[in-house]
Amino acid sequence: MKESKNITGGKGMTVAPSPLNEVKLDLGIILTVGGLLLLVQGRIVESVLVQLLVLTSYGLLGLCWIVIRTRKIMARIARDREQGAHGPD
Repeated sequence: MKESKNITGGKGMTVAPSPLNEVKLDLGIILTVGGLLLLVQGRIVESVLVQLLVLTSYGLLGLCWIVIRTRKIMARIARDREQGAHGPD
């Protein structure tokens, strides 16, 4: 009987290697903390305007963090490809 190959190649759940896996993890953490903040912010702050300001500030900071991290990684990938294309001189 033939054994079937598992796509992940091992036990458990794995993620295919990608340079953006770090950004995916950051995004997951930011979304989880944002969800918790959404649930808790009504008890912390009374004013609806301040609640909106807190959530908007958190969202914009998270957005900036993800954009900066993604650009940094993409620049590194482009630099590595450029160096690989030119080869050692």
